[in-house]
Amino acid sequence: MQKRKLGKSGLEVSAIGLGCMGMSSGFGPPSDRAEMINVIRKAVETGYTFFDTAEVYGAHHNEILVGEALEPFKGQVVIATKFGFKPDGEWNGPWMQLDSSPAHIRTVVETSLKNLRVEAIDLLYQHRVDPNTPIEDTAGAVRNLIKEGKVKHFGLSEASADTIARAHAVQPVTALQSEYSLWFRDLEKEILPLLEKLDIGLVPFAPLGKGFLTGTVTSDTKFVDGDFRNHSPRFAADMRAANQALADLIVDFAQAKGVTPSQIALGWLLHQKPWTVPIPGTRNAARLAENAVGSGVVLSAEELADLRAAVERIPTVGERYPAEFKKMSGR
Repeated sequence: MQKRKLGKSGLEVSAIGLGCMGMSSGFGPPSDRAEMINVIRKAVETGYTFFDTAEVYGAHHNEILVGEALEPFKGQVVIATKFGFKPDGEWNGPWMQLDSSPAHIRTVVETSLKNLRVEAIDLLYQHRVDPNTPIEDTAGAVRNLIKEGKVKHFGLSEASADTIARAHAVQPVTALQSEYSLWFRDLEKEILPLLEKLDIGLVPFAPLGKGFLTGTVTSDTKFVDGDFRNHSPRFAADMRAANQALADLIVDFAQAKGVTPSQIALGWLLHQKPWTVPIPGTRNAARLAENAVGSGVVLSAEELADLRAAVERIPTVGERYPAEFKKMSGR
């Protein structure tokens, strides 16, 4: 697995990271604990050094899982976690209240340190921007935690360009985590130029379109109870049917290239900017190897141009989130 650095921070990670959320929440009931520990440790053997979790994934379940799995690899891996919600249940339960007040951040960090079994959090993201707390106060709180040695790097998630710039002026932002893929490219107009200007890394979540870009999800697919896609407008059966042309395009492109659709989707992202590190999630050890190969997919300038032109001719149908959660993004 190749390595990349997130912006000017010097934080070096594997070119592809592992999103661990689905092991605990979001895609149905939590998976078998021992099996997921094996998957995470297999990821380390495969070359992954970047692992993503959050306090709210399964109400701390995921942090505890990741902490146990990665404890033998202290100093060899980078773990990112997040604050920003005041959880009242599972991720796929009632929508949660936002809270990025300095006092709450400190409480969350103390719990996350215990859950992850570490002395310092490698990368701490604000999960969603809290409109009731000035971003300067939030960034200042993280700056203090960095000075105390409890946090190493500061990140934001799904934040607007203005918020990123204001936060960065208080405490340098190492990385922005936001959705970015061949299926969702809204970041390209304002966010990517700003990240390049400020030398901030980008960590795209849902780089495989939450499974849609793998070619395995169709309008006939049935999601299990507890899978957030049951409530996502973009994953309604009629929306999937309307978007099928994009998935088919990537499948055809991959077949012509002799790779998998997932590898094309990941390879495309890695070719966009050298400071981009996607974090596909999986609960399957076989997918770890498949996704890792995506870090080495080479796309020529002509192939990149052809792929972009093709996907831009296909309009995306459906919102990413229900209204309750959509309003939390892009603040």
